[in-house]
Amino acid sequence: MPASKQDKFLLTCPHCGHQQPEPRVAFSTVCKKCGRHLRVQELLHPKPRAAPAKPEGRIITCFECGAELEVARTAESTMCRKCSRYVDLRDYRINNAASKNFKTKGSFLIDSKGYLFNSETIAADIVIKGRFLGKLHATNSLTIYSTAEIKGTLAADRLIIPEANHFRWNEVIRLQSGEIGGELAGDLDVAGTLVLKSTARFFGQLTAAHLVVEEGAVVVGSMRIGVK
Repeated sequence: MPASKQDKFLLTCPHCGHQQPEPRVAFSTVCKKCGRHLRVQELLHPKPRAAPAKPEGRIITCFECGAELEVARTAESTMCRKCSRYVDLRDYRINNAASKNFKTKGSFLIDSKGYLFNSETIAADIVIKGRFLGKLHATNSLTIYSTAEIKGTLAADRLIIPEANHFRWNEVIRLQSGEIGGELAGDLDVAGTLVLKSTARFFGQLTAAHLVVEEGAVVVGSMRIGVK
């Protein structure tokens, strides 16, 4: 018995746009215009499309006004929605001699053969393996290797000396936190927690709110803990 009119619907070919009546109970058919095979039930009851994935983001703060901004991890720059200032998000790598100022919320690396001089550099995560002359400020972490040669001033939220590396500094380094896996000769003023790994060797005066010393670490100097 042929299907009644109310049992049919107007099927639209997704390939060529041709429309033709087809029974609602049909499983498959062929487009009468382009000849493509069509699955009737999939066209009659299409699956809802998944919402596009939101780009993975991160939270930064504006250099000028301190406003929190959500940006995509792949973004290279943004504009502060509060003060309209430009914010650089790019990562930089210095592997030769250069004299330039940098101000970025990205990472910053000076290779062992790199030399940055007469520079005022501000970046989120800074790694120094080469030479730096100027003012250095890491708003997040500062990692220093034995091959580093730093002259000028430095400031960091978190200081990291990797295992088997050493660093000496003649002035007090003020930090929020630190992790020493290698050797550090210098004085530290830590507002939060300093971690001395089992491979650490620390020589100097330490003032910190909290101190974690793993077995095997060597400490030579004076310490004032819990005074913040």
